[in-house]
Amino acid sequence: MAERVQARWLDQEQQRIWRTYLLGVARINERLDAALRQFGIDLGEYEILVSLEEAEDRRLRMSDLADKVHQSRSRLTHTIARMEKAGFVEREACPNDRRGVWARLTDEGFELLKDAAPSHVESVRTAFVEAVDPEDFRALGRAFDAVLLAD
Repeated sequence: MAERVQARWLDQEQQRIWRTYLLGVARINERLDAALRQFGIDLGEYEILVSLEEAEDRRLRMSDLADKVHQSRSRLTHTIARMEKAGFVEREACPNDRRGVWARLTDEGFELLKDAAPSHVESVRTAFVEAVDPEDFRALGRAFDAVLLAD
């Protein structure tokens, strides 16, 4: 049986900031998704396209891609299947590992990314970058660097 942990409750200000953070992230994601809908993709699919475009030969092992886009392997498999059906990615067998599978960005997927990127970046600017004071924006960067280092 797991040991019961003594709760260290958040004070009112910490609770308010935490809930504001959760709501803010949800709102930003909703806005980014809405802007990408005109291109027939969502934020998760956009992140897959970007990750593949940035990779050598525009391909990544599915396991590495799942880690990069913070999706479970199961969820990524379903998403890649949809994107493959649409012609944006292809799956390829890994030549040196029979169990390994690569996801590769197709030319059609690259064109979609080129079309969607300007709108997406503008949405990021509007929903987040320009919505906060520049010093607060830098502070968020420092805060989340610390969160990632604590992991």
